[in-house]
Amino acid sequence: MQALLDAIARATPGPDAQRLFHGRGGLFPGCEDWALDWFAPVWLLTKFGEATDEETQRIAEALAARQAQLAPELPLNWVFQRRQPDGPVSRPVTTLMAGTVPEPHTVTEDGARYRVQVQRGQNHGLFLDMAEGRRWVRAHAQNAKVLNLFAYTCAFSVAALQGGAREVINIDMAQGALATGQQNHPLNGFTSGAKFLAHDLFSSWGKVTRMGPYDLVVADPPSYQKGSFVANKDWPRLLRRLPDLLKPGGRALLCLNAPEIPEAFLHEHLAAQAPELLIEQRLPNPPAFADASPDRALKVLVVRLPPLAPAQ
Repeated sequence: MQALLDAIARATPGPDAQRLFHGRGGLFPGCEDWALDWFAPVWLLTKFGEATDEETQRIAEALAARQAQLAPELPLNWVFQRRQPDGPVSRPVTTLMAGTVPEPHTVTEDGARYRVQVQRGQNHGLFLDMAEGRRWVRAHAQNAKVLNLFAYTCAFSVAALQGGAREVINIDMAQGALATGQQNHPLNGFTSGAKFLAHDLFSSWGKVTRMGPYDLVVADPPSYQKGSFVANKDWPRLLRRLPDLLKPGGRALLCLNAPEIPEAFLHEHLAAQAPELLIEQRLPNPPAFADASPDRALKVLVVRLPPLAPAQ
């Protein structure tokens, strides 16, 4: 775990939420099960599996030393989450190791503000690896009607409205996540322009289609969530419907965060289920999420429905 300790010794967290160490990327042999994030003013350490008392103590000492160097006048706030190894079920055990966590806890990214929760559950309210996706949406949302599928806490919606979207429809089965999403909008000065629908997408295609068509569709589903979305089974069903949701010339952002499923999976099912859609690019991931294997990393594709041919 020396690479993690070295990363702590060099860490210079800024005002924005960010990943500080990404052992999951496989670039630090022996540290594959460790991750360290900064949700100001809290350090969040994650271990996929159990940690020994000696490991925990060494990390505690490293964090205390770095905090004393960076801001000796401020207390060290850090949370430790242990998760089971990867699988359909990964139950976290979360412990506040030192200091306090703000309540409510609001963090920033690129001028936006988001509510997070680092002491409950394994998803904290803002997926840091999706920062480039949010930047892309912000840059391409001017005057767009946007459909945000599997919206979670609606960070894409906030980004779209910051980019000048005229309307965003947010859909997610989880009412609690959508409630946080609704709070995120006034935090950023938006009191209109967004709708929040607690629906099962696969039971609501008619309504979703009637509300369209859309200039931009964001699809960022969970990779495995029983009763909601299972990637291997449900991506083909989603892609089959996607062309009907888009305006001619419209784009979709397709996000696949399943290490065991390669990028080719999306290419193959796009060709089979929605051959009219053109793949424009794969977005880069934030540098902090560098990975030894592009296929294991987060995969974010931009696809486009071609515009109508001009009348002869």
